[in-house]
Amino acid sequence: MVHRAKKLKRAALLFLAALFCLQAGCGRKQAGEGDFSAYLDQVFRTEAASNTLTLHYSLAHPENYGITEYPVTYGSLSADSGTWAAAILENWKGKLQSFDQEKMTVSQKMAYDVMMDYIETQLPAAKYALYDEILRPSTGFQAQLPALLAEYAFYDERDVEDYLGLLSCTREYFSQIAEIERKKSEKGLFMADFAAEDIVRQCEEFIEEPEDNYLLATFDERVDEADFLTPKQAEAYKEKNRKAVLESVIPAYEELAEAVAGLKGTGKNSGGLCGLPDGKKYYECLVKDVTGSDRTVGEMQARIREQRERDLEDLADLLAKDADIQKKSAHYQIPSEDPEWILADLQEKMQKDFPTPPQTPYTVKQVHPSMEEYTAPAFYLTPPIDDVSKNSIYINQSKGTKKMQLYTTLGHEGFPGHLYQNVMERSCGLEPIRSLFGSGGYVEGWATYAEMRSFFYADIDKNLAAFLQKNQSALLSLYATADIGIHYEGWTLRDTIDFFASYQISDKSAIREVFQLIVEEPAHYLKYYIGYLEFLDLQDYAKDRYGESYSDRQFHDVLMRMGNAPFAILKKYLPKFWES
Repeated sequence: MVHRAKKLKRAALLFLAALFCLQAGCGRKQAGEGDFSAYLDQVFRTEAASNTLTLHYSLAHPENYGITEYPVTYGSLSADSGTWAAAILENWKGKLQSFDQEKMTVSQKMAYDVMMDYIETQLPAAKYALYDEILRPSTGFQAQLPALLAEYAFYDERDVEDYLGLLSCTREYFSQIAEIERKKSEKGLFMADFAAEDIVRQCEEFIEEPEDNYLLATFDERVDEADFLTPKQAEAYKEKNRKAVLESVIPAYEELAEAVAGLKGTGKNSGGLCGLPDGKKYYECLVKDVTGSDRTVGEMQARIREQRERDLEDLADLLAKDADIQKKSAHYQIPSEDPEWILADLQEKMQKDFPTPPQTPYTVKQVHPSMEEYTAPAFYLTPPIDDVSKNSIYINQSKGTKKMQLYTTLGHEGFPGHLYQNVMERSCGLEPIRSLFGSGGYVEGWATYAEMRSFFYADIDKNLAAFLQKNQSALLSLYATADIGIHYEGWTLRDTIDFFASYQISDKSAIREVFQLIVEEPAHYLKYYIGYLEFLDLQDYAKDRYGESYSDRQFHDVLMRMGNAPFAILKKYLPKFWES
């Protein structure tokens, strides 16, 4: 899982893009390569500056990109954003179409296609703005904000001031979220009761001990390390932070919990999105946006089933070769469970299959106890595009990640997963605008692809590695099938229990948790598993096209040079990058 400070609210990003589009003029005059490059840079500056978290996690030194004046803000939320979002998208589309693609470089053409795909994906989704849920247990704004604030780097004194300014905005922004939730309630679109209970409990746990909130300690550590501050300045900032946390952040979470608790019981649907009016159509839009795949939902379900059948056949073959392999899967050992050792081991083992990344520092940290229950087993925070040294991997000790689960989790978050992908893409000179667009299916699909390969880098028997990897893939496929089943086909909890029981998974309590998580986080598992399958299919395409000249190392090199994009665009441009 990766935490990003991007697209915190898509509508805000689109609004500012449209303002630039209208100011610049969206006429039909054909413009060339230089004009398009200038346009990309201008859009990047406008988008990056529209949200201070986005700006800070995109650029360590915005002044080097011509960004010197900007408001300190999380952005703004509006219940009627969908009404004007469609018009904004059409204006943006018109501006893009004014450029002559024949005069563009291959890299610019790809940037054009990525931006146009974004527009075409968002246009049909604009009318479903209120169906989107900003409050989710794992990926919601309220869940990710503490980690993003705790990792907010201080490069200079302005960063400290911006950070404190953001804290002071938290209460107002959360009140906007609460207003959105009230509008959703009025429209019959409010979350299920169990989801509301999760959000309330999460907020309450975060603020349980205000005087010991970890936003106090993490801030103190950062200002103490800031060599541009005198001790007197550092102490003054500590006091300002304390005041902002206790008088803005803590009340924001208190008031949000009260608002959500007050709306509990107003939701009309406790199952999948298909239980809402036009819910299936919204899910189709969401899935396309989240996965970056051009497949229909039905085609995805068939592809998931196909892969699961392959994996189960492979598992049966491995069991036939070694009847004790299942027992071995519970009793093997790896040389070390130290995260630093594992990351070093992964970097060494992957070099035969992946281009060597630039030397990049990183830190491994523990998730704070107040956030453990609602945080993934691990996550990676993306660095700014102009300073890839800021890499942090968080491990959630409460999830009990050990042995191969820990090894492959670090493969997912670190090497050759998220950390590797970000560092490599940053070293390939992609246009800055590409850091703001792309596909979540690419991001998590790549990390899942890397995770699956990392099973074979560990120092265990290769048949056992294959057994564990096929089992993990099959398990993820069950979650992905259930996601579609619940949100598109209308599965109830009973249907979900029966489905898992058909694969000898019978813990009803655990299945209830899975069911509720899928209801709360629609398309979440598809981002990982469909993304993974798309990479497998893209790899098969490259193998078929290049035959004996194909190599995994070159395939991975081409992917890193192309960067994050929807999968149809990756397939379109793969030959151009491979043969260049």
